[in-house]
Amino acid sequence: MKFRDRAILFVASGCYIGMIPIAPGTFGSLIGLAVCFLLPRLSFLQSVVWVLIIVFFAVAIASAAEKILNQKDPGQIVIDEIAGIAVTFVGLPFNLKTALAGFIIFRVIDIVKPFPIRALERRVRGGTGVVLDDILAGVYGNLAIRLAIYLTSMYLN
Repeated sequence: MKFRDRAILFVASGCYIGMIPIAPGTFGSLIGLAVCFLLPRLSFLQSVVWVLIIVFFAVAIASAAEKILNQKDPGQIVIDEIAGIAVTFVGLPFNLKTALAGFIIFRVIDIVKPFPIRALERRVRGGTGVVLDDILAGVYGNLAIRLAIYLTSMYLN
């Protein structure tokens, strides 16, 4: 295997975290939390730009990794979870409560794949298809956390 292919698989698998045989997506999401820890230190616009860069990079890497592995959306690819969980935390505070809630909400949505996530996952091919379901799970997660923060502040104040 060429160095380029090994490098792509290293990145796509989240430094080989995706090679863990049990729950690689969950472990990949944990890696993504490290990225999320940095987002609140940026302005909202800066965090959106960084997450967009991560998403576009994830699509390219996932596409290349699919070709190398000759599989559609293999479990070893976890860069999509890293990008998706980053979307979950854009513009949100990052503390123990939101990190735990965001992680759980993102994983549940990513596993259950509510409408229209599952339908899109089946229709969209390549790296875009690998990453898209996680991005939508991240959007749902972000909205759920925002709603929880709003409701909590409304009823506690």
